[in-house]
Amino acid sequence: MTTVTLPDGPKTPAFVQAVEILAGRTRAWRRLHARYGSAFMVKMPRFGPTLVLSDPAEVKTLFTTHTDLVDNIDANLGQFLGPGSLFALRGEEHRKERKLLTPPFHGRRLAVYESLIEEEAVREMAGWPSGREFATMESMMRITLNVILRAVFGAEGAEFDQLRALLPKLVLVGSALASLPVPRKLFGRFGPWARFAAYRAEYDRIVQRLIQRAADDPNLSDRDDVLAMLLQARYDDGSAMTHNEIADELLTLLTAGHETTATSLAWTIERLRRHPHILERLVAEADAGGSELREAVLLETQRVRPVIDATARKVRAESLQLGRWTLARGQHVMVSIRLMHENPELFTNPKDFNPDRFVGKRPGTFSWIPFGGGARRCIGAAFATMEMNVVLRVLLRDFTLETTDAPDERAHFRGVALVPAKKGRAVVYRRPPRPAVTESDENQDARGEQVTA
Repeated sequence: MTTVTLPDGPKTPAFVQAVEILAGRTRAWRRLHARYGSAFMVKMPRFGPTLVLSDPAEVKTLFTTHTDLVDNIDANLGQFLGPGSLFALRGEEHRKERKLLTPPFHGRRLAVYESLIEEEAVREMAGWPSGREFATMESMMRITLNVILRAVFGAEGAEFDQLRALLPKLVLVGSALASLPVPRKLFGRFGPWARFAAYRAEYDRIVQRLIQRAADDPNLSDRDDVLAMLLQARYDDGSAMTHNEIADELLTLLTAGHETTATSLAWTIERLRRHPHILERLVAEADAGGSELREAVLLETQRVRPVIDATARKVRAESLQLGRWTLARGQHVMVSIRLMHENPELFTNPKDFNPDRFVGKRPGTFSWIPFGGGARRCIGAAFATMEMNVVLRVLLRDFTLETTDAPDERAHFRGVALVPAKKGRAVVYRRPPRPAVTESDENQDARGEQVTA
């Protein structure tokens, strides 16, 4: 019989620990990390006794362990997104589905969506007030939602408008239910589960129409949206995805890439307003047609303000050796993304907002983990990164962002995501149009010749 070896943790009752975590998980885990070190046990709401990790070697081992031995937890977003969702699938089924979903979000396929993203950003920002403070997060949410509806769902016309009205409500209720153990039959047909079921049924009706219309489209092979690609995709045995599986995966892609991407953009604005020297350099770089610092700013924002602060696994093997610990079947393990990103052994002066740490270098696969890691790493990470880059580029090109000495916006837990409590407030002024910087201009600049504006 294998002897289980686990780290120490607080001995307070489960209810007390749950209240402390729900009141402020970041604050609670920082306190526990200071007391117990890089690994500790805690009684998590819904999950029970959970091993929390932030040791880089142990996290790498967890992420690289085969999914037959350790995989996604049972209580995950799959119960909201459907049985065909990547979150619900495990083992070989998950591997086959992920292989099918990967091509639309990598390589040259991403370039197809850049103009679409810029178009949506320009359209939304045209309504921004000049010289008056406003919250940017809802605006970013509209941009990312419209992008997903067009790029992923291929939606237009009535279905576009219907989904644009429905999906924020569906995601909001689902996020709330995912974070709180609300019984399904609470308040009968008037409870939150009933409301979620009604939203999901409406979603299915709309999306099934989109899927069928796409399936009947004689020009399906000419379309660029993800829905069209999923209809044409085939598993290794030659079989196609069912329409229900496609509906579940489309909702999965929306959930994974809508609120999270918008929140990261709101945090980026919040950070830049409080770091005027970085903002000044960023504007100069954008005006010169560069992108290296902008990419570093986005990486650093996601390090210091991760939207998802943890990723979880469940031991499926009879026992599992994980660094210093021997775990039994069924043990929940949670990686603290926040504690990893605050590790001074991985990031010098980790509390500082310093994009230069990423200029000219890529972050470590098992140290910078805002998208999770291993087989469960967010499949849309490259798409989200490109989308944030384009939206920030449009903002810097078209607006002057006013800096502030106001206190940092604190993080507010909104079911799944950690969002700026004041929703990324900003003051902007529209910039006059400027001539575009051409490639020949950049080459002349690199040789030290005068570039005219």
